[in-house]
This record gives sequence, C-alpha cells and structure tokens, in this order.
Amino acid sequence: MSAQSVSAPVAIIGGGFSGATVAFHLLRLRPDLERVVIVEPRADLGRGLAYDSNDPSWRINVPAARMSVSPAEPNHFNDWLTASGRLDEDPAARLPDGRNFPARAVFGEYMGEQLRALGDKIAHVVAAAERVEATPQGYAIACSDGRTVFAKIVVLAVCHPPPSPPALLADAFAGHPHFIENPWAPGALEGIGADARVLIVGTGLTMADIVASLDRLGHRGPITAVSRRGLRSRGHPPANVEPYGEFAAPPARTARELVHRVRQTVAEGAAEGKSWHGALDQVRLQGIAIWRALPLPERARLLRLIRPFWDVHRFRIAPQVEATLDRRIANGGLTLKTASLRRAERKGETMLVTLRSRSGKSSGETETLAFDAVIIATGPAHGGVFTDNRLLQAMRSAGLARPDPLRLGIDVDLDGRAIGADGEAASDLFVAGPLARGTFGELMGLPDVTNYAVSIATHVAERLAPPQASEPDRRKAPASI
Repeated sequence: MSAQSVSAPVAIIGGGFSGATVAFHLLRLRPDLERVVIVEPRADLGRGLAYDSNDPSWRINVPAARMSVSPAEPNHFNDWLTASGRLDEDPAARLPDGRNFPARAVFGEYMGEQLRALGDKIAHVVAAAERVEATPQGYAIACSDGRTVFAKIVVLAVCHPPPSPPALLADAFAGHPHFIENPWAPGALEGIGADARVLIVGTGLTMADIVASLDRLGHRGPITAVSRRGLRSRGHPPANVEPYGEFAAPPARTARELVHRVRQTVAEGAAEGKSWHGALDQVRLQGIAIWRALPLPERARLLRLIRPFWDVHRFRIAPQVEATLDRRIANGGLTLKTASLRRAERKGETMLVTLRSRSGKSSGETETLAFDAVIIATGPAHGGVFTDNRLLQAMRSAGLARPDPLRLGIDVDLDGRAIGADGEAASDLFVAGPLARGTFGELMGLPDVTNYAVSIATHVAERLAPPQASEPDRRKAPASI
C-alpha cells in the first residue's frame, strides 16, 4: 500500500451529522475496531451543512431535549448545554417553560465534542470523495487530495444539496451580486443593504432563517416571500403535547385515506382540547410504516399534493424565529404571497419579477415588482443529486448506485444498502441520512435521522468480522490524516 493510501474496515463518506452519528454508534457497538475513516472536506466533523453556520439567529428547530446523538439518552444534548455554559452565553435560547432553542452552531460544537471523545479511533481524511470503485476486498475511494481510502464497508452520508433556482430567475439574474442561489453559503446575506427590497422564493424553513438573519443584520426594507401555496412553517405548541392517534394499524393504502384519517384524528383531538401537533407527531413516529404501506403511485400522489402541507406542519420553526416573522408581518416588513413566477428581467441593478396570483379573488392577476435582492429558499434540491453531485454521478456511471423511483435521493433496500444499476443491493455499501428517504419516507428531522443512523451502524457492525480479543484503550486526540 502506497503512502498515498489509507485503509480501514469501514469508511464513511461525509462527516456531517449523519456520518458522525453512524461512526459514534458503530464504535459503541464495536469498540474493538482500530479506527473508522471519515472522508469530509470540512475541518470540523459533526457539523455538515445543517450545523456549520455561525449565524446566531439560525436556531435549532427542535427543542434541545429532543436532540441527541443517542436516542437512548434523549437529554444528552440538553444536559451538555447546561454543563458547558452555552445557555448562559445566549439567554435568548431559554424559554420560560424550560425549553431550549440554541443556535445551530452550538449543536455543531456538541457533535464535534462527541467525535473528539473517540480519540484516534476516528481518522479524518480532510478531502472530498470523488469516486468509489468496487475491489475484490471491498471498495476504493479516490479523494480530492490524491489519496485513496480502502475499506471493506463504505457508508455514504453525503450532505444536502443547495437549493436549485428556477430557470426563469437563473437565466435573467445570473451574475447579479445580490441574486443569491445558496443562502447557506457563509456571508451570503451580509452584502444586502438595510433598505433593500428583497424577494425570497420559498416560504418554508429556509425563508424563516433568511428573515431572521436579515433582521439581525439590521435590515428594515420590505421583504416579499412567494410560493405556489403561500404556506408558512408553523411553530411549536405553547406546552408539551403527547403524540396521539393511530395511523399504522392498519395503515392507509391511499393518500386520500391517509389524509382523511389525519383530519379526523385532529378534529377528534380538538374536541378534547388537544393541539394538532400531537396528531402530526404520531404520523411522524409511524412514518416508515405508513410510507411502506402505500403503493408507489400513491406515494407519488402524496408528494405531489400533500407534501407542502405536511412540511409546514411537520418542520416547525423555533419560537424566537416565529416571533421575528410575526413582528415583521405585523409591521408590514414581510409579505407572504401565494403566486407563481411568470417573468423576470434585469434593468441595471434592479431585478423585475412578475408574479401571477394563485389566491382568492385576485387569482390569475399579475403584478410586476422591483427588487434589489432575490434569494432562493426552495430547500435542498434532492431531486438533482445524481446530476449535481460529482461523486454520485461517478457512482451511477459505475453502476454502484441509482436514484430512487421518486427522485428523492438514493435507492436503498430496507437495510439501507445501496441498490445498483442491476437492481441488486450491495452487501457492503450503505446509505445514511435523508437521501435514503425514498425507501423510508420520513427521514429529514433530526430524531428520525438519528434513529436511522443507529440502524445503519447496527447493520455495519453485523457485517464486520467477529471482534478480536480486546486490548487496552489507548485513545488520543482525533487524527486528521
């Protein structure tokens, strides 16, 4: 083996939350492993795209008591927050009812600390994976720094792709300094003037983050947020609500039946004084069983017709961010529009966008508005991962992976193994994270991603050779190799 190669029983491509959590639980299950290699170009492990931003206004969207690297220890992160003093540094993170919503970067710090505690059991290759090739002994991963990682088992934990701008806007505004295709890029919003007229394309979680960030930066100009349905992400209930309802025994066989059951359960809960949040939480908890029971055409129908409504109820915003949106709407600084994009034109530094209303009496009417900044907030473009991600392009060309039938991500079997061009699941190539949701359905929220990562770690541990006799633990600082 050359000096430009690295070898390990398991290599994980992607060191964000999903990849880091797989490594964490794999080493708990198999402490006999000498090391696990993580190929990740970022300097810090455990952050990924979701927890890499240092913007203090971007808060976790789930109470800290429900965020943990270990499902068996649900208060692990919340306890760490208190012990580390991070809550004292950010008093706004604490709510009077005891719930905590710190900045996402703080959760990234927490994850990094969990990985560092594993010492030199984690070998961090600070590079991007460019190709994966099958070998007689497993797989060879070609990295951007020229090195090759050899492993018996590979776990794909690639990150969310950035939003994909509508072609109409991309063609008209390409090259404009304030046409922002990726709002998650560091410093993306900092050049927007305080009085700038801003258009945000999308009205979900990303829109909420953008408004909170602009507000923190002192922006006071008008903000218009537009989407085809004009739906805004909902907030959390004022008090804890236990999940209620039954949606998996027996499961619905059509999207229509599922929607009817959910509406009926919400209505019955309301009659008993229960918030809708509990019914939707139960749908999430039973999400895999619900999804697996639906035939493929019904899954497609659910995505096409119901997904936007599900997303804004399921993926809730932190109370601090919700308060910012409420204030901006109340004072006229934020307007939500239910409309579609019809035309776009650049005149100097001004961007003109024509919207066609899809709401109420004004439906069908058009209006042309002028903006100084246009920001794309349509969420991760999972449907284009095999065209936009060079690694997945190469793996598809090699027949190692393929898109799932609904183009939500990577096609996998029920054990999370990648399905190749021949329709067969590879025995030692696994997929962690949201890109496996075509098979499992509900796989975007952190608690669901965590549970799935534990499942992947368990399958990987079972595939490895039986453990050898244990040796003394000689942990050092994590290695970047």
